[in-house]
Amino acid sequence: MERGSRKLISIIAIVACLAVVPWLTGKSMAADNPIVIGGSLPLTGESAEPGLWVERGMKFWADEINAKGGLLGRPVTFKIYDDESSPQKAVTIAEKAITVDKVDLLFGGYPGTAARAVMPVAEKHKYVYVSMGGHMKSFEQGYKYSFGAPPLMGEWWYEGFFEWLATIPADQRPKKAAVYTMNNPIGTSLLDSIERWTKKLNIEKAIDEKYNLPLPDATPLILKAKQMNCDLLFANGLFPDGVMVVRAAKALDYNPKAIVQGIGSVIPAWLKELGKDGYYVFSGTSLHNKLNFPGNDKLNAYVKEKFGLDGYPVYFGFGYAWMQSLGQAVEGAKSLDQTKIRDWLRANKVETICGHMTVDDKGLTKPINFCTQMIDGQVELIWPLNVRTKAPVYPKPPWN
Repeated sequence: MERGSRKLISIIAIVACLAVVPWLTGKSMAADNPIVIGGSLPLTGESAEPGLWVERGMKFWADEINAKGGLLGRPVTFKIYDDESSPQKAVTIAEKAITVDKVDLLFGGYPGTAARAVMPVAEKHKYVYVSMGGHMKSFEQGYKYSFGAPPLMGEWWYEGFFEWLATIPADQRPKKAAVYTMNNPIGTSLLDSIERWTKKLNIEKAIDEKYNLPLPDATPLILKAKQMNCDLLFANGLFPDGVMVVRAAKALDYNPKAIVQGIGSVIPAWLKELGKDGYYVFSGTSLHNKLNFPGNDKLNAYVKEKFGLDGYPVYFGFGYAWMQSLGQAVEGAKSLDQTKIRDWLRANKVETICGHMTVDDKGLTKPINFCTQMIDGQVELIWPLNVRTKAPVYPKPPWN
């Protein structure tokens, strides 16, 4: 009995020590049990430029959250795969992250083609998926676990540009438009607003053509637009083909009143590739580093110190904002249970660097559309007036 008593006392002492050690060191046992957030991003391929900035924004969010003690008292860590800008690979990776890696949370992918493909995967496995979404059609499928907070909606992308253009006297607006669109869901999502607004403003769509990626040469497109005297050019593409279009326009001395570009003109690599030739291009966004919302100054300061940029790139902000929304939902639900996280998002507002947002039954926020223009090396807000950071340059000056 004496030996048994001594053994019991020893066990009790060991257990007591294990409980005291974390208290003495200031460490929690939760630190050894991180929350794993998995998924894929286009770290190579045609969407890599914005994809890398999304990743950087996500990681900055994680560093910030971990410095504050993590989510639910546990540190967060990422398991990020490169889907090589392939929606098919994004689907395969999402399945692997959920069924093999058994991640706690799924992070939102990019671009819209990947998000559109992954949304049904998230729905099948009942995983909350906060991303840009796959444009309007993806939010009309009745998914209950997918959210755009904020969304990148091609259907909204040019609304700000057209609203501004409507303020220009009719005799000073463009008369003919050339519309060149990449043949995928991202490109075609832009066409609805172009169709509606060109009719409303009596602008003739002289050219309305689609092209497959990768675009081998933009010269034939620009030559045709010049020959048909189109004074408004829509280059509805990604970064690589957007650069090709601008270079071809300069080489052929084609100088419309306005060039409107889909995605590439709002990322830092645009100016690295084009220099001043990349100036004066219009685009759209649903967030911006000069918007007066809490957190933007902090992100700008970080990007200035880390990358030497005067303001955070838009896709850095998107990566951060999507994780902000997911993180707040987890904390609000006080759980990693996906259904509880989903229900919290549907019933509450999130506070992000884009302002506060609530979602409707589709998982969408209210329409967000800001018009941007590249002016003097900066992506400036030109519409609506209450957020304008610089007056737009119109018509486009001649090429240098």
